[in-house]
Formats: sequence, structure tokens, C-alpha cells
Amino acid sequence: MVTDHQVRRYFALSKQEKTQSLAALKAGMDRKTARKYLRLGKLPSELHSERTWRTREDSFADVWGEVAALLEVNWGLEAKTVFNHLQRKYPGNFCDGQLRSFQRRIKQWRALNGPGKEVFFAQDHYPGELCQSDFTDLKDLGVTINKAPFPHLLYHFVLTYSNWEHGSVCFSESFESLSEGLQKALWELGGVPKAHQSDRLSAAVQNTGSRREFTQAYRELLGHYGLEGRKINARKPHENGDVEQRHYRFQRALDQSLMLRGRRDFESREAYERFLKQLFSQLNAGRRMRFEEEQRVLGSLPLKRLDAFKRLHIRVGAGSTIPVKHNVYSVHSRLIGEWITVRLYAEYLEVWYAQRLVERLPRLRGEGQHHIQYRHIIDWLMRKPGAFANYRYRSDLFPTHRFRIAYDDLKARRPAGADKEYLRILHLAARENEMAVDAALEQLIAAEKPLDSRAVEAIVKSEGQLPDVKAVKVDCVDINHYDSLLSEFALPAGEGAP
Repeated sequence: MVTDHQVRRYFALSKQEKTQSLAALKAGMDRKTARKYLRLGKLPSELHSERTWRTREDSFADVWGEVAALLEVNWGLEAKTVFNHLQRKYPGNFCDGQLRSFQRRIKQWRALNGPGKEVFFAQDHYPGELCQSDFTDLKDLGVTINKAPFPHLLYHFVLTYSNWEHGSVCFSESFESLSEGLQKALWELGGVPKAHQSDRLSAAVQNTGSRREFTQAYRELLGHYGLEGRKINARKPHENGDVEQRHYRFQRALDQSLMLRGRRDFESREAYERFLKQLFSQLNAGRRMRFEEEQRVLGSLPLKRLDAFKRLHIRVGAGSTIPVKHNVYSVHSRLIGEWITVRLYAEYLEVWYAQRLVERLPRLRGEGQHHIQYRHIIDWLMRKPGAFANYRYRSDLFPTHRFRIAYDDLKARRPAGADKEYLRILHLAARENEMAVDAALEQLIAAEKPLDSRAVEAIVKSEGQLPDVKAVKVDCVDINHYDSLLSEFALPAGEGAP
């Protein structure tokens, strides 16, 4: 078979050799073949024609009209669904091995006759113009804190021009997490781009409870920094493509870094956040040139940050509790019936009364949870011990597992007075020291002694007594001793220092 290389060589030799036969011989082809290519002036590859005929019989020719009708009415039908339909309708005509050919046939039909597909238009990005942000879930990476699972999210911020990125650990897609994460990123960045783009923030709106309330708070946040707000269309995550791509790449980089580290457990959350900060620094180091271009055109930061909390006005109920975002928290019984102000942050909440901070509580994750502090209500439980047995939030009144062991032991030994006796132990923890009471319980459990309030109090009192302070007497220093030391090292008269 004559190749393009042979024909090109023949074309060149035909201008050099005396005869065409000699040129064809040197090119390694027959004289008649050489004359044909010389007459046509084309290479063998240019004479090749596309095959338009089938090499085997079309197994779906008889049913293809029916298939095309189904596809025209329902564009979303999958090839396998249609193939299964044909197998049921025409038993024995089509075997499973023909599925791949049928899928290829439908793919070709859709490319020639189907509807047009969505077009994605490449975008140019400009320095300092746009930033994007979104939440991404990191629980699948298996990070633990002191061997305990640490399910968490990351608020992810990206500049679309330089791909400079920043992230903040959070636990819900709330407005408070958005506000705190965005502000941390902007102050770390040291400036403000012109626009901020996000998704529809439906989860954050749902956690806020009111779209109108969320929209107002979000506008105030953007207005404080002079940012133009943009949102992508619903169910179109590709419109937030930069941050979506960074989600994937950052999670992969984090996973690889954890593999290199050799373990995924951290001694504290602070240690884990330092690890993340170091990883972001490493990723951003390769974007320095484009980042410097952005820094030159970024807007100025405001004089101070905006408070990243939501303000709630709540009246304390008769149970000394307050409802906050479908969760229940306790406050001191002194506040029952009073209107208080709750400042709801991303990870904690503050209770204010009469312009004073009276309580700071950890924010519960999810809904239907409760956080009852026994110190808030123990005085009234001592007066109403019968309320303890069926108290709705009784599980919160066991500060450690040893308190639970003590209650179960009392219940087994003296069922009638177990509640009252346990409340005495709990009252001792509130009055004295919870850690000391817990240590006393541990000592009694180890010695297999009865667990009651008197025994616990005796241990707490005995270990709480400090030894008498011994008087320490320090003699006055005689300065003449220093003079004698100096005289020993004095230089002889007439000698100077070297």
C-alpha cells in the first residue's frame, strides 16, 4: 500500500530525475501508480472516502421508528429504560449483549436529531472585580478531635481572578456563619472587591426563619463593606464555578495533607484550624503575582467589623428556660418572667439583661436540642425534689458519667429517697466545686463504698483544706560581702586593663 511519504518523495524526485520511471523506482512504487498520483496531484490520505454503508444488519431497524417517537416526546428517557421496554414488548428479540450498541445508536440519534444542549460560556475575570463564597461539607475526611468525630463545614471564600482563597470552620449554613466567615476573609485579604457572588443561600434563609429578615441582614452586611451582591440562578451551581471548583481541589489537597501528616486526629480544634491556615497559605503562595494585581485595585476596609450576631428579644419562661432557634437553653431562675436580649453568634449565644452580659452559652447544633445548666435551677429542685423524676430535661442534670453512676446506685439501694439524695450531691457540686465532687465520686466508686451526699461532702471538705502557710524568713544581705569580693579581683596599682 502506497503511503503519503512515498508519494511526497516521488513528487520531489520527479523534478530531479531524468525519467518518471526512475523517480517511481526510487520512491518504491509502480510506474503506473506513480503516474496516477502525479495526474491527480493528491496524497493517498486525501483520496480516502468515508464509509457510509453498514457492515452488518441493523438489529433495531424494525423498531427504530417507535424508539424515535418515544425519544421525541420524552427527551429525558435513558437508553437502558427504552431497551428494557423493548425487551418486555418483544420477548426474545433483543438480548442483554445488545444494550451497548443500542446506547451508542441513541447517542448518535440525539447528536443529530435531539434538542440543543446547554452552552457554557467561558468568562474573563478582572482583578478586584468579584469574589465568590459557599459552604462545603468536610465530614467525609474523617477529622477527629481527641479521638472524637468532628463533623463540620467550611465557609469557603475565593477571588475569581487570582483564586486566592480563605476558609473558616463552621457547623451550619446560617447567616451568622456567613457573616463571620465573610468578614474574616475580607480582613485577612486586607481589602474589598467590588462584588460578592453566592448561591441562593436557601439553607441560610431556612436557618434564619424569615427570608425578609435574612435579606435585610445580608444587605446590611454587604452595605457595611460596600459590596455589590450577586446571586446565581436556582440549581445552577456551575454559575458559581470558581468556588465550586475550589471546593473539590481544596478537599483533595486537604485529604493529601492529612495523609502526609500520618493521622487525622488533632489535640484541639485550635490545632486543626492552624493546620488549615497553613494549608491555605501554601495554596495561596503560588498565586502571588495575580494576587498582587488584585491587591492594588481592592477597595478599603471599613473602620471596624460588623457585629456577626443576630439580636433576639425573648421572655424567660416559668421553667427558667428560653427557646432559641428550636432549641431550649436555661438561664438563672432570677430572670423568670423578664424580657432578655439574646445575641446569637455562629457558635455561642450571649444573654443580656439591663445592658449587662449575664450568661454566655454554647450554641446547640441542629434542632430539638436542649442545654440545661443545673446551677440555674438546683435551688428550686431542692425545694421540689419530686419534680426531678419526670423532668423533661433530666438528662442534662448529670454533669459527668460518675454523677449518673451515683444516681443509679442510690436508686438501687434506696429507691424512695434516691432523688432527694442525688439532688444533695448536685447541690454540693453547685455550691462547692464540680470537679472536686466528681473526684470524690470516683474515689468512692473505686473503693466500692456507698455513694451518698455525706460521704461525698466529707471527702470534698477534707481535700479542700489547705495546709497552714509556713513563715519564710529571709536574712538581710550584708553589702560588705560584695565589697570584699571586688577587692579580691582588684588590679595592682599601675596596671591598666588590657
